[in-house]
Order: sequence, then C-alpha cells, then structure tokens
Amino acid sequence: MNSMTTSSTALSTQIQLAARPSGWPTHDDFRIVTVELGPLQPGEVRVANAFISVDPYMRGRMNDTRSYVAPYALGERITGGAIGRVVESEDESLPVGTVVQHQHGWSDLIQANASTFHAVPERDGVPLSLSLHILGMTGLTAYVGLTRIAPMSAGDTVFISGAAGAVGTAAGQIARLLGAKRVIGSAGSAEKVRLLTEKYGYDTALNYKEAPIREQLAAAAPEGVDVYFDNVGGDHLEAALDVMNDNGRLALCGAIAGYNTAGPTPGPDNMMNVITRALSIQGFTLAAHLDLSSEFGARMAEWFAAGEIAYDETIVDGIENTVDAFLDMMRGGNIGKMLVRVGASEATSVGTHGSELK
Repeated sequence: MNSMTTSSTALSTQIQLAARPSGWPTHDDFRIVTVELGPLQPGEVRVANAFISVDPYMRGRMNDTRSYVAPYALGERITGGAIGRVVESEDESLPVGTVVQHQHGWSDLIQANASTFHAVPERDGVPLSLSLHILGMTGLTAYVGLTRIAPMSAGDTVFISGAAGAVGTAAGQIARLLGAKRVIGSAGSAEKVRLLTEKYGYDTALNYKEAPIREQLAAAAPEGVDVYFDNVGGDHLEAALDVMNDNGRLALCGAIAGYNTAGPTPGPDNMMNVITRALSIQGFTLAAHLDLSSEFGARMAEWFAAGEIAYDETIVDGIENTVDAFLDMMRGGNIGKMLVRVGASEATSVGTHGSELK
C-alpha cells in the first residue's frame, strides 16, 4: 500500500446550515452545495466517507446560543461524526485505504490535515458503521452515564427515557450487564416497546404515547427507581422525580422533548423531591469523560465478542438525503442509530452481532 499519492482536484458535496431554525427545522434551513477541493497540501489527506452520523445534539448547535460547544456557523458545513477511507494522502501516518473516523461531518468527501482523523482498525464481520454508535461514542455515552454520572450498583432499578434510540438501546444493555435488578424504558411506538423487551433486555417498556408517562412509570415502578438516565427531559424527568428512591441518581444526557420548542420549556413541578429524597442530578457531555474510553472499549469488546450486545441501525442512503435522515431522527423515526450511508458498497449489519447483512 502506498502511503503517498499524486493529488488532484475533486468535487465534494456537503450540507450547510442556511438559516437558524425556529422550532422544528425544515429543509429551508439547509442547503446542498458542491465545493471544489484543491490538490492536497503536505500533511493532508482526502477521505471518502462511508457513513455519516445524524444526532439529536446537532439541533442545539443550530441555535446561536451558549452551549458546551460553539454553534454551527451559517453558510458552513454541518460537522459531526463520520467514518470513511483515505483515498489520497500526503501524510505517511494515514496511507491510502486506511479507515478513519472524524468530526468533519455532512459531506461525501473530506480533505483536511491528517491530525483531524483517527485511524480505526477493521475487524472481520464488524461493519464500519458500528464505530459511530455501539462500539464508539454512543456506547461510551451510555457507559459514562451509568458508571460515573449516575453510578449504578448491582441490584438497582434503572429507568431510561428515549430507550429505543442509539444511546437508549446501549444504556439498557449496559445497565443489565452491570447487574441492574430491573431496567425500565420508554419509547414512542408499539414496535419500539416490543423491541426493548424482546431484543434489548428491558424488563418493562412503556409507550409514552398511550398514556401520560407520569402515570405509567408510577405503576411500573412501585418500589421506586434508583438510577434515571435521561435522554428526553420534560414530562419524563418529571415522571422520574416522582418515583426516585432516597439517594437516587439522575444522569441528564439529553432533552429532546424541548429541542424544537419556540418558547421556554416548563420545568418539573416536583423539584422539591430532590431535597426531600437527597437526589443527585448531574448533566454531562462526553468530552469531559473521554478518559473512560479505554475502560469502556475493553469491556464493550468483551461483551460484543460474547454476543451479549444487540444493535439496530436505521440507514438512509445518499448524501443528498442527509437532511431527511436528520429530520426523521428528530421525530423518532429511527430504531437504534440513524446513519446516512454515503458509500453504497459498505455492507451494513442490522441486529445482533453476527446477524445477516441486509
């Protein structure tokens, strides 16, 4: 394999933020553009993306507000997780053919300094896409929430909102593997509820569209909840506060219920329970906890190799359909991880480890 190539110009299709959404994003808030990439400079590589990630946190970055990371700039490419292969290289550390992961985001072809890419080892029978979720940052997010932010113990009862999403499906399985006595999840359809109990090891799954989640959770957890992993916020956080046991721990990972509201989101009406039950509530973002990456990687590799990890991927084909994938994900149209497949030749496995290719 040659580590260096003779560079040429190339055309890259990318998705840019055209306007800041008010409430729910629409196609008018984005634009698809073609950009000409010049010849590689020393130290640069060109990468053909295979899969692009679309994630709930991206909605927050579309607002011009203070957050843990700078908002997206208007007229600039939407950045985020992606994985692909080096197709041209002016850096010996990343030869042509190397699989790399990066944060350059929504584009079919990326050109940048080699230091902004991370080489990912290929494993027989393991789709590249898994590095963007269950074996990567998504799984790590769930692990951090359950081991450091709201540390659970064997015998705990755990409630996870948004349980059929990428983080939720990972969190439910990790909670079970860490010894939870009972794992309860919420989701928004009968199909998702069925998957949670039949595939992902949840003991109880609640369809929040059938009845108020506050009522359903109280009935489902008569002995209370010790750990709450929150991906939703809003009424789910309120419901959890009602049933938390003394010294309960709450990890606030996301609040998708309020991401697209045009005005202020009402807060829970039962915050006094935090005081009377000595609850610990902590929000977190992954960047501050990357020191757990090696520990997570070792444990997840063991669980995955033993066939103890299930996963689903909802795949949308074509860079031009990235916005559709994002909007569908925000409305709960995905099961497991929502991804855009840029390279049609990259096989994708859906289901448990070792399942047939779709």
